Amino acid sequence: MNKLTELNDTELLAAISAHEDSLRFDEFSIAIAHKLGNRLVQLAAERSLPIAVDITCAGHCLFHMATEGATPDNAEWIARKNRVVNRFHHSSLYMGVSCRMSGRSLEERYILPPHQYAAHGGAFPLRLKSGVVIGTITVSGLPQLDDHALVVEVLSEHLEQ
Repeated sequence: MNKLTELNDTELLAAISAHEDSLRFDEFSIAIAHKLGNRLVQLAAERSLPIAVDITCAGHCLFHMATEGATPDNAEWIARKNRVVNRFHHSSLYMGVSCRMSGRSLEERYILPPHQYAAHGGAFPLRLKSGVVIGTITVSGLPQLDDHALVVEVLSEHLEQ
């Protein structure tokens, strides 16, 4: 079960912030992108999850794949979530929760068009230890907290090795 669903917004924002602070890379490469993407696809197959996965660095798509049951809409959600991460250097879930706590949507708070930006969980910044954001890792197809949790699970597993 996804423990994020048990948290109130203040606790959730703190948990997401902790994810962002701890899940950082010494280095990143195409090989690492492929390893992470393949692991997400493997977990999706094992759990019968209909998702699309995207890993992009500096505008360069390093991995993009859909599993059984994913739809073309998932790719659109990925693009919209990635724009949020690239603009704010926070996960799309962080921005969604932050906006909800402020009482204003992303569109209202930052004057961003909803057809281009989605502050829903699933896109996560690829960040170096120095703090520099170099790209995004994104899952789309599940409820937003589950999209986020799957990305965090794979990043945590990889970075603990």
